[in-house]
Amino acid sequence: MRISVLGLGYVGCVSAACLASLGHEVIGVDVNQVKVDLVNDGKAPVVEERIGELIAEVVRTGALRATGDVREAIMGSEVSLVCVGTPSEPNGSLCTTYLERVTEQIGAAVADRRERSGRHTVVFRSTMLPGTCLNLLVPILEKYVGGTAGVDIGVAVNPEFLREGTSVRDFFDPPKTVIGELDPASGDAVAALYDGLPGEVFRVPVPTAEAIKYADNAFHGLKIGFANELGAVCQALGVDSHQVMDVFLADRKLNISPAYLRPGFAFGGSCLPKDLRSLVHAARRADVSVPILAHVLPSNSAHLQRAVDLVERTGKRRVGLFGLSFKPGTDDLRESPLVELAERLFGKGYDLKIYDANVSLSRLIGANREYIETRLPHLGQLLADSVGEVLEHAEVCLVGTRDPAVLSALPHGDGPALIDLIHLPDADVRRAEPGYVGLAW
Repeated sequence: MRISVLGLGYVGCVSAACLASLGHEVIGVDVNQVKVDLVNDGKAPVVEERIGELIAEVVRTGALRATGDVREAIMGSEVSLVCVGTPSEPNGSLCTTYLERVTEQIGAAVADRRERSGRHTVVFRSTMLPGTCLNLLVPILEKYVGGTAGVDIGVAVNPEFLREGTSVRDFFDPPKTVIGELDPASGDAVAALYDGLPGEVFRVPVPTAEAIKYADNAFHGLKIGFANELGAVCQALGVDSHQVMDVFLADRKLNISPAYLRPGFAFGGSCLPKDLRSLVHAARRADVSVPILAHVLPSNSAHLQRAVDLVERTGKRRVGLFGLSFKPGTDDLRESPLVELAERLFGKGYDLKIYDANVSLSRLIGANREYIETRLPHLGQLLADSVGEVLEHAEVCLVGTRDPAVLSALPHGDGPALIDLIHLPDADVRRAEPGYVGLAW
């Protein structure tokens, strides 16, 4: 394919050289003439493992050249990869100035090119927040092209997952390839760029592709921060932190796995809250600052409050809650987030009915009974004997359980407002129904 790559920083330079090495004909574009001259001389404008030899080779064979002229590059290509920077503004917001400017230039050039040849596809590889492409960049393209995106011009988002220092290796052995496609033809053009490379390919809506890059980077930062905070606590307590992490990392069932990484309701139970509190307390006693660990429980509480806020927004007062124990298949109510949710709603004066097949006052003994008598002494009068009793009562239903009896009884369409705390199995269908809202989806 004939490809133009706009922006010859780390991402653009590596993308251009690697695509050229795969047999594509690539034109690199940059406003910095020094970078353009370096590439045309067969030299890398960035310091990166293997990139120097790669650029020298593809420039020598004629597969890669560079220019400062956007129009020239667009006229000589079928696909454009936009790899310009999106730095932070002083207030932390995303700077889209370079994206907007290059999109205008691409649009103007495509307007001329479209009269001579087929549809051009613009692929945004720069990191940008969800909504940036569809709400900001597509309107700019359509204005300058004088046509409709997805019809007269292809548009896609293709985030990169290249680590500086190993970016060439990452390009040829990617963890995944993500294609946010405005239409199937746009996605096909992007997929063709990477034909033959390993790794799973995900073709998703444009905003999903934009968000994935942020999910990756936020989690990577979180992992590093977690390891460093835990290491500092271990050091203060006289424990070998690397030995601890060696054992931690060996657990591929719960720790290094998909476990706990699906958006859902708040956590609770007899272990997580208690142990987080004691660990943070130990860190404070040792004068170790642990801002990530210290904010896990407040974050959990804020997530629970989102459910309360969703109920309040309905403007309705009769509420049904399905589920009460902290985990399915148990009657353990200790620090259950659903008990906390019930307590907050009851305290705000909502007319509440609760159904949980595993919970009944007659079977609650020991710590469970004591916990409920302390936290929700009116539970007996709030508990319903059946799913139907709650549905008959409720104007708003909160679903916090996957009990088959509950799921099969939940009405579709007309009925009470439905607040989904667990991502119901048919959530994708229910999203189109009036009154349904997911807690975090």
